[in-house]
Amino acid sequence: QVQLVESGGGLVQAGGSLRLSCAASGRTFGSRYMAWFRQAPGKEREFVATIHWSGGATYYVDSVKGRFTISKDNAKTTMYLQMNSLKPEDTAVYYCAAGQTSSSWSWQYDYWGQGTQVTVSS
Repeated sequence: QVQLVESGGGLVQAGGSLRLSCAASGRTFGSRYMAWFRQAPGKEREFVATIHWSGGATYYVDSVKGRFTISKDNAKTTMYLQMNSLKPEDTAVYYCAAGQTSSSWSWQYDYWGQGTQVTVSS
């Protein structure tokens, strides 16, 4: 099994930056894709970005393009989400996920972390 643990969440002012980490253990490289999702109170879980673990190809939801960057460190088996120019609407619990398909649908992913809270003040 793959175990995922998110970290790096916190409180930041609008326009600020935050870097999230997702440490993976277990059969990490058995998953072809890793992704970030987020869920705000009262809303469904929303796709943010995905990355192909071996190839590095990325895809972002339109609302974060140009502001967020997904990346990985193979040696540390860790995925990152660099978030710049943060907006209050970015406030959510952020989750990392792993699966065999590049997808914007949460049900396509097999493994999930526990989530880390990101709060952006006005």
